[in-house]
Amino acid sequence: MQRLMLIGKNGQLGWELQRALATLGEVTALDFPDIDLAHPESLRQAIRSVSPHILVNAAAYTNVDKAESEPELAQKVNAESPKVMAEEANRLGAALIHYSTDYVFDGRKGSAYVETDRPNPLNVYGSTKLEGERRVQEVGGAYLIFRTSWVYSLRGNGFVTKVLQWARQQPTLRIVDDQIGSPTWARMLAEATAQVIAQGRGDAVGYIKEKSGLYHLAGSGSCSRYEWAREIIKYGLTKETQMHIFVERAKSAEFPSPVNRPENSALENDLIFDTFVMELLSWEEALQMALQDR
Repeated sequence: MQRLMLIGKNGQLGWELQRALATLGEVTALDFPDIDLAHPESLRQAIRSVSPHILVNAAAYTNVDKAESEPELAQKVNAESPKVMAEEANRLGAALIHYSTDYVFDGRKGSAYVETDRPNPLNVYGSTKLEGERRVQEVGGAYLIFRTSWVYSLRGNGFVTKVLQWARQQPTLRIVDDQIGSPTWARMLAEATAQVIAQGRGDAVGYIKEKSGLYHLAGSGSCSRYEWAREIIKYGLTKETQMHIFVERAKSAEFPSPVNRPENSALENDLIFDTFVMELLSWEEALQMALQDR
């Protein structure tokens, strides 16, 4: 039976992956304190003890603001740990699936980014995630790097759940309209990952090695946070409640932050569509499904 190892099972993507991967083989899912990505070398023994065929890394240091004051920790989790995973996967003859972010870009292109566009991160989070990509690529072997954007779920305290909470507490919401991305439902991302692995049939590792590379994998299309919030309210609240909620446009400058964020980091999915003959729902369709599934 195919053995899969999932690192980061407690995150919003990891939670969905644990379920999506279960149909593909025996899944060993770990998270802190079982493993500690602040000490990357400790990963080696954990990976060797499982000896997976497929290693999936859904763990990351994702606190964009806090990363500015904890760059060394972000570097260990986002760059050094993926390198260790890639080395161990390579040693075992296994495949690694690793996730990255639209924040490797500066957002100044003015349109959706493709894989060949030059990265230029604006913050520590983006810089360390880009370094993680490069370290996985340097090790080589069988690997897939999926860059994604604005990942959300209905678990935890992300943008979607925050907007619903704010809308129940106040009649007027001020949401920025000068940050653009491609909202990605964690469940859709997990299921797309499982679909790619399943395409390998009896030789998933060989299949991934043949297709090894970096791909954009995000909700199709793009929107501003203002537009996203309006859709969240549209599909997440009753029509009666919606009538009493007003969403106002705001600018990022009105909400001081210790970190710079890209203005438009939307991602184009054409390469993964063509390579794996798959499609993703538009971000609007996926959001509607996510909110109906509560």
